Amino acid sequence: MTSLTDRPLAFVDLETTGSRASVDRITEIAIVTLIDGETHAWSQLVNPERRIPEFIVRLTGISDEMVAGAPTFAEIAADVRQRLDGCVFVAHNARFDYGFLKNEFRRVGLDLRAPVLCTVKLSRRLYPDDQRHNLDRLIERHGIVRRERHRALGDALAIHDFWQIVAAEQPAELLAATLHEAASKPSLPSWLDATDVDDIPDGCGVYLFFGENELPLYVGKSKTLRKRVLAHFAADHRDGKEMSLAQQVRRIETIKCAGEIDALLCESRLVKELQPTHNRQLRRNRECCAWRLVERADGHWRPELVHARDLERGRQQSLYGLFSNSRQANEALRKLVREHALCPTTLGLESGTPGKPCFAHQIGRCRGACTGKESPRQHGLRLQQALAELRLQTWPFAGPALLAEGEVWHVIDHWCHLGSARDESELAELLADGDAAFDRDTYRILVKHVGKMRPLRAAA
Repeated sequence: MTSLTDRPLAFVDLETTGSRASVDRITEIAIVTLIDGETHAWSQLVNPERRIPEFIVRLTGISDEMVAGAPTFAEIAADVRQRLDGCVFVAHNARFDYGFLKNEFRRVGLDLRAPVLCTVKLSRRLYPDDQRHNLDRLIERHGIVRRERHRALGDALAIHDFWQIVAAEQPAELLAATLHEAASKPSLPSWLDATDVDDIPDGCGVYLFFGENELPLYVGKSKTLRKRVLAHFAADHRDGKEMSLAQQVRRIETIKCAGEIDALLCESRLVKELQPTHNRQLRRNRECCAWRLVERADGHWRPELVHARDLERGRQQSLYGLFSNSRQANEALRKLVREHALCPTTLGLESGTPGKPCFAHQIGRCRGACTGKESPRQHGLRLQQALAELRLQTWPFAGPALLAEGEVWHVIDHWCHLGSARDESELAELLADGDAAFDRDTYRILVKHVGKMRPLRAAA
């Protein structure tokens, strides 16, 4: 218990060009050491070898001109490492500072390993009734001398002063126990309490990350919820996106699911409802489109683009897709045309004179459907073969079907997920409502399990 308090302490603060440890760089570093009761303060401007964004200049006052003649981190790395050697790494929101230094050391072929103490976590445990634990609040709460804020040395000294006040005010046993608890789970962002993770179940489900003002940040799913959530925070030193996400998380919410299908459907639905800032692929696709083959009067087949809103959910034959937008659909079709030597003029992708060879035919990339060398029937068959892998499966039932998973029934109608029921009354409610929009991601999830579905009457 007392080993942490007996060791030398290094109070560290950094100023940087941004918030991504894997991309941004340090502009200033301060280390205030407390060894055998003696305090020594050191700070150094650092040339980040890149432009400092204007909003960072406004926040810190550190400009490109100020760091132009400063040493690079590579030039001071050995000195920084020596100052930290043997010390407990203490910082406010320590994950940020420790992550940046670890990446800077890695760039010059060195490693940073030190026990870490976050003063945000320490403040939360010692002063649980206070709603805020940022550095400004600590300065205000304890009457700490306010030095130059958002400069490395001023902030490092404020952290040092907070520690000195806490060490003088708190009973030794309570402080030792609190330090042990605060340092025992270094993988969590400092803004999260340990109970936020302790309450996460181990089974299958969906997790939601929320930021300031309940802003939805990210929705994910996993067969092992607790392990997956912790993996986000364990990776943030190396991955810029994970680092950014970890810095923003303020609250975690989880939803237990009946199984993997339930989790996939729940994740897809919540992403579209909440529009989290860190989710990309599942966000908007209700305006998706597909190619439909139409036979013309001359016997040639031509693809026409149709949108999901114009389709009778899962009832049409000869649909190929689905695509997020018309540009993606056209790119996919043109790629198939090139790969299979189809005629772009016959398919309506390029203009041309009837009976005249298209440009692709002139350069040997079309088999001559445009000139009659290839019959409409043969060209149509090759077109269908080229599109075969993109063909959408027609809904195989006359009405709704049930997909059993664990103790729930997923109610599906023409690839639309009406909801999940645990008993007959919930099932009746879903069928009475019976309305859901077609969704590309829902289709892709459900089509893989069509073999397990049963028509509603047979399943009941």
